[in-house]
Amino acid sequence: MTHESFLEKDKKQMHPLHHASRVGNPLMVERGDGVYLYTTDGRKVLDAMAGLWNVNVGYGSKELPKVAYDQMMQLSYTSGFAGMSNTASADLAEKLAGFAYPNLNFTHFTSGGSESSDTSFKTARYYWRQIGRPEKTKIISRWYGYHGITMAAMSATGMSKYQTMFGNLVPGFIHIPNPNGFMYEGELLAGETVAQAAAREFEACILREGPETVAAIIVEPIQGAGGVIVPDDGYFDLIQELCKKYEVLLIVDEVITGFGRTGKWFGGQHYNLSPDIMQFAKGVTSGYLPLGGIQVSDEIRDVILNAPADQSWMHGYTYSGHSAACAVASANIDIIERDGLVENAAKMGARLLEGFQGLVDEFPHIDNARSVGLIGGFDVMKNTESHEWDMDLALEIGKVALENGVRSRPLFGSIAFSPPLTISADEIDTIVKTMGDAIAATA
Repeated sequence: MTHESFLEKDKKQMHPLHHASRVGNPLMVERGDGVYLYTTDGRKVLDAMAGLWNVNVGYGSKELPKVAYDQMMQLSYTSGFAGMSNTASADLAEKLAGFAYPNLNFTHFTSGGSESSDTSFKTARYYWRQIGRPEKTKIISRWYGYHGITMAAMSATGMSKYQTMFGNLVPGFIHIPNPNGFMYEGELLAGETVAQAAAREFEACILREGPETVAAIIVEPIQGAGGVIVPDDGYFDLIQELCKKYEVLLIVDEVITGFGRTGKWFGGQHYNLSPDIMQFAKGVTSGYLPLGGIQVSDEIRDVILNAPADQSWMHGYTYSGHSAACAVASANIDIIERDGLVENAAKMGARLLEGFQGLVDEFPHIDNARSVGLIGGFDVMKNTESHEWDMDLALEIGKVALENGVRSRPLFGSIAFSPPLTISADEIDTIVKTMGDAIAATA
């Protein structure tokens, strides 16, 4: 088959975020190996986004497909409904119990991040209803937060571009400023740090809506699709204090930041988070099969387990606890641990940040280099004093870099990176050099 014939076939499918201007000449990938993608028109591209933040162990694993094959030969699928389970999902649930956070020992599996978000929201509402607080239904999220694009997840996502063409949002979702110390968009009072200002906005929102109506706040430890926003120091300490004060559940979205991405096993571990609900997906299988899930606190678990039969937690999906996906996830976690990929993410992330800082020093319109492990980026500016993004130039830089063999992800005026955790020092240097060449070529 020729490259052109695949492009013609591809016109028969609707891609995510579909628009004709973005799908006319896609990167038509036929195979991957390590950190590289190989296309039908003969290109070799270093994938500095690891797919969609998720191919943590890199492309071309021989182990994970074999695990999937062996599991499918033994059991391809069985329902998790109607009193059924399977050995692979039981093994993974046991492996994950207390793994991310000590108080999270009860897991429900989904097929991905958006399903995990919806599951979190329903579980928060269920919990409050079961303990006699059914009016606590509202979910607070943050500007530039990304939690998926099903109807409820889209309503929590704090970016209007995902919402405007689909009519009214699901009621009960409220957005507040995020703790972006470089470009804070809320009101900053005299003497306040950005962390204090963002926490004050959270408290003001609770009081404005009524604490008796607020079920939860959902946060990414490091915001991803909103432009790789790293919280200012002290922010999460204040948020957790306010959650306890006003009886608001803390939902931590580890879909992007889980399973080694940040140089720790989970992003919230950098900030001593203690979630009531934690949701995950992406890196749990390194993208080799679709899987996500949530974990709930022991307190929420006990409420679910002790509910009367006519008040069951009536939620789930056809592929909840899919046996092959769960088997791959267990093996994937073992590979990350065995090969020291969490430690490599921390080490290579520091090298990536050093390279980005060199770009900031070299180019006057590049600013705000940041990276926590292997999730990082920098901003492309029209004006560094007024902190005005140059979104068009960010897109152009990303385009030129891709033509030169490195795939990044322009997000607003930022350019984001999250390469496979297997990446080497030489490959990190290739990313930095290629981006520097692209910036110079577009300047």
